[in-house]
Amino acid sequence: MKQYKVGIIGATGMVGQRFVALMEHHPWFTLCAVAASPRSAGKSYAEAVADRWAMETPIPADTADLTVLDAEADMAKIVAAVDFVFSAVDMKKEEIYALEEAYARAECPVVSNNSAHRWTPDVPMLIPELNAEHAEVIDAQRKRLGTKRGFISVKSNCSLQSYMPALYPLHKQFGLEKALVCTYQAISGAGKTLDNAPEITDNVIPYIGGEEEKSEREPLKLWGTVQDDGIQTADGPSITAQCVRVPVSDGHMAAVFMSFPPGKRPEPYEVKACWAESSIGDLDLPSAPKRFLHYFEEENRPQTRLDRNLEHGMAISIGRFREDTQYDYKFICLSHNTLRGAAGGAVLMAELLCSKGYI
Repeated sequence: MKQYKVGIIGATGMVGQRFVALMEHHPWFTLCAVAASPRSAGKSYAEAVADRWAMETPIPADTADLTVLDAEADMAKIVAAVDFVFSAVDMKKEEIYALEEAYARAECPVVSNNSAHRWTPDVPMLIPELNAEHAEVIDAQRKRLGTKRGFISVKSNCSLQSYMPALYPLHKQFGLEKALVCTYQAISGAGKTLDNAPEITDNVIPYIGGEEEKSEREPLKLWGTVQDDGIQTADGPSITAQCVRVPVSDGHMAAVFMSFPPGKRPEPYEVKACWAESSIGDLDLPSAPKRFLHYFEEENRPQTRLDRNLEHGMAISIGRFREDTQYDYKFICLSHNTLRGAAGGAVLMAELLCSKGYI
């Protein structure tokens, strides 16, 4: 496979650090440039993150001595050095929107963890095992931008990675009518650790800004279809969500309730069979899990601490599937929010785009 030179803009934050860790030993990608805000620019990467490196492994030796560039002021230098960039910048949404489009117009593909472009119609929002065909809309985006190589592709919200992989094949096979989702989200989703977030100690916070709107709207784009000028979002199923922050380091859990149209409710064994058929991944990509969906028959699984790292944090765990008194069925699901839900999911998306020739 071709080797690719990679840059990370927003490399010093929580998700940026995860990108850095994932680039160490990656068989296709070599990290050549790291960038952040002006306050970090000019420092070595090790110096820039010295007091806030949050990964379990040490800073990769090849990255530690890289000089941090200014993501905005040094854009031309970064674009000249890399084949594409991962974006994990922490800025206002309108600033992220402009910055990512500037990189794309400079003929640098952008694989983004940010939400700014999720609702740009011709920007694909990809979970590779579910809607890889949405990458086809890149051709329309390049036409709009006037580029040959440059484009933007985005990852969906981190909390969706726990429940959409379970709901997506059921809707495709049987047709869902509605779902209710309650998510229990780790503190790393706020860019913090348990050590530097005293507000979460012995506490649950029942509000995460913008999270419920994303949880209700973004699935409709994932279920959408590619049109000539963009993704046509689906009309349903309808989803309502409650999202809370819990005192967990990593791992987003969701309690899901779902109903099917009258007369179309599948039998319980058909639901489990659908998940089993969807569990074996056919993506021959370095970061793809061998089994996408893992179903646990035990009553007390999945558990965050036990199961978030399945398949290097790239698999989805499902359990406690049973009938419900108000909806047809309910179940619990879990994903690792900074691996599958953030940087890992974006790395897998980049692998997909490279394999399809978009990068």
